[in-house]
Amino acid sequence: MEKSTAFVAPKAVLFDAYGTLFDVYSVGLLAEQLFPGQGQALSVLWRDKQIEYTRLVSMSHGTHYQPFWALTQAGLRYACKKLKLDLSPEAENRLMNQYRHLSAFPENHGVLQALKERGIVTGILSNGDPEMLGIAVRSAGLDGLLDHVISVDSVKRYKTTPEAYALGEQVTGLKAQHIGFVSCNSWDALGATWFGYQTLWVNRYGLPFEELGTQPHRIGTNLRDVLSLLD
Repeated sequence: MEKSTAFVAPKAVLFDAYGTLFDVYSVGLLAEQLFPGQGQALSVLWRDKQIEYTRLVSMSHGTHYQPFWALTQAGLRYACKKLKLDLSPEAENRLMNQYRHLSAFPENHGVLQALKERGIVTGILSNGDPEMLGIAVRSAGLDGLLDHVISVDSVKRYKTTPEAYALGEQVTGLKAQHIGFVSCNSWDALGATWFGYQTLWVNRYGLPFEELGTQPHRIGTNLRDVLSLLD
């Protein structure tokens, strides 16, 4: 566990969902069955395009907003075209349904349970739309461990816009400096740090952090490092 900037133990901890609680690359297993030899490439490009689309529509001042589910589908179609894969309606339906039920990281339940036992408010703050998040949370058996499931759909601005991060303050009633924010996505951890959250970047894949002059408050390697936020 690495420590950088000054840290205040939080009263609430909010988690990013996709990539943090749910493994966005777990769709690669089905993708490999459908497109042998291309599963990993498809899952990576799909994810990259999905996030690129969130930034594109957020920069359009809201006039071109589409729910995360629609952007996920658009990202899949683009990725298949770029990789020259014949995406049939059946294959698309299977892959999209798999995205609704992404594999959850194994430590999720234990970490959330430990936070609840310590009286910490828990929640998700995600780009996902409410229906997507509801299915993912129930599928992973986490619904009883989360006080809040917050979707940016209510403001129609994706992270890393301030409007998206401000939802955490509005829903919990706490100031950002009293909220821990946890993400495996470095760009998300950076945006949350800029907003004022106490941040933990979960660096599962041994990647460098963003080179924009700001570091997260803590860096870990899996969600169990969240408990260090309370020290």
